Amino acid sequence: MKATQPPVTLSRFSNRQLVGLIGPLLLEQFLAIGVGLADSLMVSHVGDAAISAVSLVDSISNLMIYAFSAMAAGGAAVAGQYIGRGERDNANNAGQHLILLLGAVSVLITLALYLFRAAVLNTLFGHVEPDVMEATNKYYLIVMASIPGIALYNGGAAILRTMERSDISLSVSLLMNAVNVAGNAVLIFGLGMDVSGAAIPTLISRTLAAVVILSVLCNPKLPLHLSNMRGFSFRPRLMRNILYIGIPSGIENGTFQLGRLVLFSLISTFPTASIVANAIGNTLGNFHLFAGQGVNLGLTTVVSQCVGAGEYDEARAYMRKLVKVCYALLIVVNLLILAFLPLIMRVYGVSPEAERLAVSVTVLHGVSSMVLWTPSFLVPSFLRAAGDARFTMLVSMGSMWLCRVFFAYVLGKYMGYGVEGVWFAHAILDWSTRSLIFFRRYRSGVWMKKGIKD
Repeated sequence: MKATQPPVTLSRFSNRQLVGLIGPLLLEQFLAIGVGLADSLMVSHVGDAAISAVSLVDSISNLMIYAFSAMAAGGAAVAGQYIGRGERDNANNAGQHLILLLGAVSVLITLALYLFRAAVLNTLFGHVEPDVMEATNKYYLIVMASIPGIALYNGGAAILRTMERSDISLSVSLLMNAVNVAGNAVLIFGLGMDVSGAAIPTLISRTLAAVVILSVLCNPKLPLHLSNMRGFSFRPRLMRNILYIGIPSGIENGTFQLGRLVLFSLISTFPTASIVANAIGNTLGNFHLFAGQGVNLGLTTVVSQCVGAGEYDEARAYMRKLVKVCYALLIVVNLLILAFLPLIMRVYGVSPEAERLAVSVTVLHGVSSMVLWTPSFLVPSFLRAAGDARFTMLVSMGSMWLCRVFFAYVLGKYMGYGVEGVWFAHAILDWSTRSLIFFRRYRSGVWMKKGIKD
């Protein structure tokens, strides 16, 4: 008879520590998407063309933001593994190298986006109506300048999570979002501006958040902090470990958003009602997932430290615990959103056809979020935190292009299901495929051999 394994003692993070880590992350995610909803509602008063323009341009900027956020999480996982190994000096230097990497890459990419602006917009959204394209150009010119700011903010927030100070990143997020909402209200309603009234506060708030969070990280009293230029020394081994996890993570999330961008391009060929419905669906879809995203961010800190210390059974035990928390939160949040959906649609006040399509995609995405999102995204986050980032990159890219993009064209364009077919491809087909493959990888234990290298 096989001996029964003794229960794993969870000693690295108490329940109180987990709440202190994940609680602020939940609030931060809620604030971020709350501002997105506020932006959407304010811009809706400018007209359908403005809503479409913000949605289209945000699909490009989000491509960059998600890539940099993933790179930041990868760098944070490296720092977390060093903390688990008791190597505080290496953890501190990993954070500094991460900020250097994010700053340099984000500036270069932003310059490229401005240099090739006409080609980008015409290639992706050349089929939109003239008034939508005019608003898109105007919004693009302002918002793209905010990419370095949000990249550096994400890097700073990831470092703070690694040292279990997500309360500080929450405070900075509160400041950023307050500036954004107040600026929108003043410029759109007070001064009667068009999409520029939504773009300018975005640029100011993101830049301010980057300055504040980097200033906080210069405090030498923090366990992980940024030194001055004289105290910084480039260490190829540290950068190699960051790139080992951060680059595949960045490519994975960047390609994931590129797939969304391709689908935005497809949806831009649909009638304006479909574009508006897609924009509303994306905003509400963020509310569907904010609780899961908060747990996901906290998971990286927990798992990376356990793996760095070689406590693989403890990493699994925390994973099981956080999976239960994630499912519970997603079910509660999504049931509430579905219950209030009729009221939410009245607040938007869009055309009847846009409302019908928005309700359809929101219900589809909400139900899928309760069932499929956790195994589809929490499990690969565990694998990345353990260092198995290359595998998650390859699987995510393959599933995205085959299940999400290919079948979106098949269902949405060629079979005539429109925006509803596009959402079915990603919320059902893509998430189901990812769930099956990532769970098998997690069960295999291969990830235990993928940690940082000396």
